[in-house]
Amino acid sequence: MYNYNYATILFVFLSLTNLINAQDILTVEEAVQIALENNYQIKIAANELQIDEVSVSVGNAGMLPQVGLNLMDNNSVQYLSQTRSDGSVVERDNAKNNSLNYGIAMDWTLFDGLRMFADYEQLKENQKLGEAQLKQVILNKVGEVMITYFDLVQQKQQLTALDSTIIISEQRVDLAHNRFTIGKASKLEVLNAQVDLNTDETLMQRQKELYVNTKVQLNEYLARDLKIDFEVVPEIFVDQALQLPELETLVEKENPTLQVEQINKRISELELKQTKALRYPTIFASTGYNFGRTESSLGFTTNSNSRGWNYGFGASLNVFDGFNQNRNEKIAKIQIENTEVAIAQRTQELMSLVNTTYQTYLTNISLIELEGKNEAIAQENMEITVEKYRIGIIPTIEFRTAQLNYINAKVRHSNAKFQAKLSEIILKQLAGNLVL
Repeated sequence: MYNYNYATILFVFLSLTNLINAQDILTVEEAVQIALENNYQIKIAANELQIDEVSVSVGNAGMLPQVGLNLMDNNSVQYLSQTRSDGSVVERDNAKNNSLNYGIAMDWTLFDGLRMFADYEQLKENQKLGEAQLKQVILNKVGEVMITYFDLVQQKQQLTALDSTIIISEQRVDLAHNRFTIGKASKLEVLNAQVDLNTDETLMQRQKELYVNTKVQLNEYLARDLKIDFEVVPEIFVDQALQLPELETLVEKENPTLQVEQINKRISELELKQTKALRYPTIFASTGYNFGRTESSLGFTTNSNSRGWNYGFGASLNVFDGFNQNRNEKIAKIQIENTEVAIAQRTQELMSLVNTTYQTYLTNISLIELEGKNEAIAQENMEITVEKYRIGIIPTIEFRTAQLNYINAKVRHSNAKFQAKLSEIILKQLAGNLVL
């Protein structure tokens, strides 16, 4: 015969807590750090940024000269026949001819309508774009890790609540059986108690399944072995000091999605400069030093050698291209207008999302306090109901109602804290300052 009371339940919970503490606890800070080091999408975005950083150079923008080496060696074996001015004929079979040229050459664009400077600025803007995109990926992945982590904390709290209700249901089955044995209760009361216990155990199995699957999902986000087991902290703490004006200011300055739109606008402006540069002439210079040698088996000169500098200047100007220049400039200006519209649209969308999420955040903060009070009331009611049922002055249905009210109050309180934390994470993501 079981003789459970709340002191026993408390002892069981404390024992479970000590067992959990003895196991490896993964903190949210550790989870985020692992994700920053391992997550595949973060690694890809970081590598893309490195490509953008390496690409920023004056050489890649076309500001430096191009220097190359050249070598050309031509040989031939031919039958030759020459008729000279005095009428004599000279013939030679298997006549060998050789021409060897080699040297160094340099080409340098001196002026291209300042297009090369616009190209260089665009390379730097591409680097800023990569930085903003990496920041966005990090915020998204860190947000996913934190949300999944605190979802595990909530699920763990629900498992604890289900543990308590199963203990209470086992106590009820034991009491019902004792009452039936001494003739103070019917068999129906025992069966109802057993059915409710089975229902609670089924819910426990479903909750355990969800808890294990969510652990696998978190390990996936951390890009590590999916079978690694761990425990999470027992409680969720919510930052209740967030202020809407500060969040709105941070969104305008730090939100990476908005930064991407602003960088795209600057890139479009540089593309207009690049297009306008085609109206101006391109001036270039070239120079080099060449060596040459020629050998011939037949002719007035059988061997010759040359070497020396060559240099020159050139210019080109597009005089008429079928009005494509005007058309391309108009298109570039329209693209700038589109980026301005995109910035305005994105700003409005983000501000709307911040305001609605902040209202949800405030509601969830107030619900934490309310549901905490409800849980305390439900727990007190449960304690009273257990004692009344023990002495047989309340029916089974009233016991079950009090039991369900207690478990539901605990779940709602846990869910209120999780939803408030979820709103906090989203707000900080939007503000671009999701820090621990």
